[in-house]
Amino acid sequence: MTDIHGLEPVATFCGNCNCGCPQLFVDPSAPTERRIVLTDDFGQRVQMSADQFSSLVEDAKNGKLDEIIA
Repeated sequence: MTDIHGLEPVATFCGNCNCGCPQLFVDPSAPTERRIVLTDDFGQRVQMSADQFSSLVEDAKNGKLDEIIA
């Protein structure tokens, strides 16, 4: 599993199992361009800036990602 020591938890996606659900964190010690951390249940992680994450959230709110789960 991905080491999450020192990361501030923001959200857990799923949370209904013990599979290591995807999680969203803030890494206060990371450079600005890598401060947002998204982990998955396979031990992988994606790091991005708050601006990049904001753009992703905005696209999701506007339905740009709806086809992925359809």
